[in-house]
Amino acid sequence: MTTDVQRAFLAQTGATVPVICGPMYPCSNPELVAAVSAAGGIGVVQPISLTYVHGHDYREGLRLMHRLAGGRPIGFNALVEKSSKVYEERMTRWIDIALEEGVRFFITSLGNPRWVVDRVHAVGGVVYHDVINKRWGEKGRDAGVDGLIAVNNRAGGHLGNKDPRVLFDELAPLGLPLIAAGGVGNAAEFAQVLGLGYAAVQCGTRFIATTECKSGDAYKQAIVAAGEADIVSTQRLTGVPVAVINTPYIQRLGTEINGFWRWMFKGRKTKHWARTWFGLTGLRRLKRDQLRGGSGSNEYWQAGRSVATINAVEPAGDIVRQFEAAWRGAPAP
Repeated sequence: MTTDVQRAFLAQTGATVPVICGPMYPCSNPELVAAVSAAGGIGVVQPISLTYVHGHDYREGLRLMHRLAGGRPIGFNALVEKSSKVYEERMTRWIDIALEEGVRFFITSLGNPRWVVDRVHAVGGVVYHDVINKRWGEKGRDAGVDGLIAVNNRAGGHLGNKDPRVLFDELAPLGLPLIAAGGVGNAAEFAQVLGLGYAAVQCGTRFIATTECKSGDAYKQAIVAAGEADIVSTQRLTGVPVAVINTPYIQRLGTEINGFWRWMFKGRKTKHWARTWFGLTGLRRLKRDQLRGGSGSNEYWQAGRSVATINAVEPAGDIVRQFEAAWRGAPAP
């Protein structure tokens, strides 16, 4: 049964199934984003992945995705932290071009989304904001966002520290549609999480293990083979907790940052330098390692605890259709 919050999400996004293919660096190639949208969900563009990793001209890449998706809507991910003037100007231009090309669903992360909200609302679009707790949810609400991506402790990549039910109960009083991000690997889990009251589910790990994703086969097979115990959280990649598969590389790297970097991240001014440093080194490492599909001895693979229920590499459209079937048979919360 479709709930009111699910209807609101579908109306806002133009999707017909309440599932988002979350933006992933470097895994969000155009074919994957488009396949999810074509099947009725909504795929989200990660612009650095589109241009820097997969080598597309930005505007032409957006047009390609629209063609592959058969005109179905796609979304856009904006990392809005003010790390540098050059980056701010580039992100602003990317957002403006996305709006020109008809994108109307935006997901913001890290910074104050107010300026994105103002731009997007001016043309009738909607903005959802990544949060891990009520404090950041309140900041997003006060900035005028239309919904919240509730990143829980089962997510891959950057993750929160609360389970999906606790996080829902904490954020629900804010009165915004909530999207569950993390922990959904199969149709049964999709229906179960929607049953908590969420408007939709955002999946990342599940859509890496698809035929359309251009990440290496070793990465995909590692997801299929992994269980929950194989997922660890490390700060050594970006300075903040990141959920990854526990490869030999991660075992050598470790999971904790040293005292200097902890001090840098605590400072109001120094934390921006720290994030920039970890971000740049992390981007280079991801581009070099994750797309070449090695053995895991010299690379890392982001993944969440949903690996426990991912048992095969499948077409993205098939996954969306499996989720849809489970959702339409699920009772209302």
